[in-house]
Amino acid sequence: MELKTLRYFVVVAEERNITHAAKILAMSQPPLSNQIKNLEEELQTKLFIRGKRNLTLTEEGKYLYQKAKDILSLADKTTDDISSMGQGLSGTIAIGIVPSFPSSITASWFSSFQEQHPNVRFRIVGGDSDSLVEKMRMGLISLAVIAAPYDEVTLNAWKVGKERLMAFISQSSEYGKTPTSISLQELTNAPLIIPGRKAWTDLIKKWFRKIGEPTIAYETDDPEQALSLVQANLGIAILPESFARAGFVARAIENKSIEYDFVWRKGHPLPTIEENFIDQIKTIYPTQE
Repeated sequence: MELKTLRYFVVVAEERNITHAAKILAMSQPPLSNQIKNLEEELQTKLFIRGKRNLTLTEEGKYLYQKAKDILSLADKTTDDISSMGQGLSGTIAIGIVPSFPSSITASWFSSFQEQHPNVRFRIVGGDSDSLVEKMRMGLISLAVIAAPYDEVTLNAWKVGKERLMAFISQSSEYGKTPTSISLQELTNAPLIIPGRKAWTDLIKKWFRKIGEPTIAYETDDPEQALSLVQANLGIAILPESFARAGFVARAIENKSIEYDFVWRKGHPLPTIEENFIDQIKTIYPTQE
């Protein structure tokens, strides 16, 4: 499969119409149709179900679409990396950031770096910690800010933040009557809403080990979904303090906090621009435990 063919396929998959896709690609319809037909023949499978007006992806087509997006993203990143190596500090830094990390902090990082290196741009990828580490493993991003814990065997890490963990409680819940903080003992029998990451589940169970098994009612990596469940009084969400907002009771969980780590893979050489960005982060946070 050639990259050009995959780019054609992605546009057709997104437009669901050969005519529309051909216009976007600035080419005539017959050659584009032939490209898709040849791709199907090469893979020996149907990628689209042809309707009267629109195309629908088959299961194989859906799978290829996701993989093609990743392949093209990796190809673009590789091109940028090689270009930056030859041209000095220019190119694109691909960085993943978990949604709970304050955007004001990352904005200051980017602004400061671009003041010194105006030819550098950033591609920011969102997602939970596990998905960002997987994208890093696939080569789609090189750097990430994730929530601890992290895999010390495969990742280098630099601490870049810490904030309290809060219990987000419905205003109509009995648990919301505590004044300023809440203990693990008080949460023992409460239905909890926690991040779906396995490391989080293991960590929370470890917290409760001496006082009993926690009642985990829901797992979700979407903080907004967690707050919606709280609003419906279906449980108590454990989230970083940065998600505090009007309409919810937020109580600090005694002696519990979350650490954020800036990570990159061990044993994988990075382009000069990314090495320089890591150096900047280390300068901003010089003291490490």
